[in-house]
Amino acid sequence: MDGCCRLMTIARKRGLAGRVGPVPRMHTNTNDVYCRTKRPHLDHVRNALTPGMSDFDAGLLLTLDALLKDQNVTHAAARLNITQSALSARLTRLRQLLSDPLFIPAASGRGMIPTPHATALQPELARLIERFTDFVNTAHLFDLAKSKRVFRIAATDNPAAILAPDLIPLVKSQAPNVRIAFTLPDKSKIADHLEQGGIDLFVGTAEDAAPGLVGATLFEEEFVTAQRRGHPRGNGSMTLDEFCALDHLLISTSGGQFSGMIDNALAEIDRERTVSVSIQSYALAPLVLTSTDCICTLPRRFLQRFDQVLDLFEPPLPIAPFGMNVFWHPRMRTDPAHIWLRKQVMQVARASRN
Repeated sequence: MDGCCRLMTIARKRGLAGRVGPVPRMHTNTNDVYCRTKRPHLDHVRNALTPGMSDFDAGLLLTLDALLKDQNVTHAAARLNITQSALSARLTRLRQLLSDPLFIPAASGRGMIPTPHATALQPELARLIERFTDFVNTAHLFDLAKSKRVFRIAATDNPAAILAPDLIPLVKSQAPNVRIAFTLPDKSKIADHLEQGGIDLFVGTAEDAAPGLVGATLFEEEFVTAQRRGHPRGNGSMTLDEFCALDHLLISTSGGQFSGMIDNALAEIDRERTVSVSIQSYALAPLVLTSTDCICTLPRRFLQRFDQVLDLFEPPLPIAPFGMNVFWHPRMRTDPAHIWLRKQVMQVARASRN
């Protein structure tokens, strides 16, 4: 009998014949027995006799591990929370794949005894399951003390100036190796950047958010008017006439504009003001105010950080408050590191309300 027929005989004994097609027809004469099988069929049989990675799954590995630990079908099934019949089916599959009985009934009639082959597999099996467990848990572990993750928060100057001074020390006190980047948002591409992981969070108004994002309110913000300490007009409450007569500083995020929402509010009551200085950065505002007689109307949470050098007043005209929100992509909903970051941002926002 040549190699082909010997392989087919082995395949039939192991219950694999159904996997390789019909048994080849055999021709016998007085000298030899040979098989009329083409070469591709021989390769197919060889592949069928060699178990590959695709033949195993985690359930089979865990079944073998449980049987090695308990050496008892009932106990192993309970450990895996499956029925005894399901465990027996897995054991049958393992015996086929590994070409070994693996376990035989104990002489006492209680439990099963592993074969030498099963015993030899146990150390490597334990390491394999440990590595597999580490692999499964990789994305669900976030070690504050060791993580070197980079978080990117897209926010304009105003919310960045409100959140960053408190958020950065809070984050560093818990996760010293974590890095944070505040970037200016491209509002037309916010959804794409969040989806692709270019940024982790976007802080802005509800109008700036794209459909499909997950969001939460950080705070409601109101406006106050600021002037430098020792301003020539004094530090009493400000009238509307004074407000309109003084020179104003305006922050134009788009750059170079001399009109904004305050001017729109004034126009509704048939008044106007003089904007003599326009800047693009919130960071410059306190510097300009302390060195000039300009006044400026900005969010309270930003200006109150400089109340040692600035006097703050309620504006002499009604200005609607606005809400500040934080947004993220749904794919980050269950990421432990991202959940932690969101909690820190919310904590800082709550503190700023007070």
